[in-house]
Amino acid sequence: QVPVVESGGGLVQPGDSLRLSCAASGFTLDYYAIGWFRQAPGKLREGVGCISGRNDFTHYADSVKGRFTISPDNAKNTVYLTMSSLKPEDTAVYYCALKYPWYGNSCSDVDEYDYWGQGTSVTVSS
Repeated sequence: QVPVVESGGGLVQPGDSLRLSCAASGFTLDYYAIGWFRQAPGKLREGVGCISGRNDFTHYADSVKGRFTISPDNAKNTVYLTMSSLKPEDTAVYYCALKYPWYGNSCSDVDEYDYWGQGTSVTVSS
């Protein structure tokens, strides 16, 4: 059983919206941190944002601030990355990662995640 699984990627046009899901299996998402990352072809992996389960604190990279939102659905053990006003430069494979347990208030303090998903591809192109 894979601890975290991403889904929801696809091909969209510039300006469109898309919602990615990160479903956790075998964990109850109470005290946790989930980070979203992406890796574009030929580029290093970069952090997109994260959320702390303790207080729903979120943090975003400057490149996505105001366009991307991370939100939890505790009943479904799932964290979403809702992306709007997508740009071609958002094209990448998106990964979620889980730190469990995590009792901190700020997910920005997570130095290493415990579990990584396999990634879901997002292509923004006209």
